Amino acid sequence: MVLLESELVLKTGGKAPVFELTGIDDKKHSLDEFKDYEGLLVIFMCNHCPYVQAKIDAMNEIYNKFKDKIAIVGINSNDPIDYPDDSFDSMKKVASEKGIKFPYLVDSSQEVAKKYGAVCTPDPFLFDKEQKLVFHGRLDNAMKLEDIATEKTMIINMQKLLDGEKIEKDFEPSIGCSIKWKSQQT
Repeated sequence: MVLLESELVLKTGGKAPVFELTGIDDKKHSLDEFKDYEGLLVIFMCNHCPYVQAKIDAMNEIYNKFKDKIAIVGINSNDPIDYPDDSFDSMKKVASEKGIKFPYLVDSSQEVAKKYGAVCTPDPFLFDKEQKLVFHGRLDNAMKLEDIATEKTMIINMQKLLDGEKIEKDFEPSIGCSIKWKSQQT
């Protein structure tokens, strides 16, 4: 396991890179289908990373709290050849077992992760109604697997977005396993 912090590639105010990816519902999903929401949270995630596993409950809480106003999308960009636990079939199984209700998409080309500048799992990006980046970073302040969150960073920032308040700190790195790139590039 290679532990990484998310990196600042996509700048605040930058438009969400477009995508069209297949979801665990076997349907194509594009960025455009989320344009009628007041915001969009894109989380690069996977199945096998213990940091993602530790945040599934937090992701489900975020979805349940904001699903009517802010769209939440999970994207798995890991190479399933070397990491079979991150295969499309495993994505379906994990989503069912963990109660994931938000769209969970596969980025088999890994191009979407590269466009966003995602490097770790989880690596969340929060966009406003115009799909411009307002926050890139952690879901909460539990940065080690054994930590208990005392601040729900993403929930606070999503509520600020809905309330029209400025998000003062627009980048607070997430931490997690590296995205498993094809041919082992980092």
